[in-house]
Amino acid sequence: MDITNSQKIVDEWISKYGVRYFNVLTNMAQLTEEVGEVARIIARRYGEQSEKDEDKIKDLGEELADVIFVVICIANQTGVDLQSAFDSKLKEKSKRDEMRHHQNKKLK
Repeated sequence: MDITNSQKIVDEWISKYGVRYFNVLTNMAQLTEEVGEVARIIARRYGEQSEKDEDKIKDLGEELADVIFVVICIANQTGVDLQSAFDSKLKEKSKRDEMRHHQNKKLK
């Protein structure tokens, strides 16, 4: 995923269709809402809760995309270069976890 390009696309979309970004606090609330929708699908579809008929038509991919969209909005409006941050985080996790998960007996 080219995150830099995704940030540009979202910014262009906001300019064309969204008028402006919602403020950061509103977007944080939206992010929480979208993550809740993802949690609801996973809890019912893959967890032990039963899935209601109206939830069976919900698309997990679509809800995850909503999360990504709002995260990108927050990054754009706060000046975060997500590509750089993601690359740095992946490098850090790779170094930190190089052997950690391989040595975890619970994962074998």
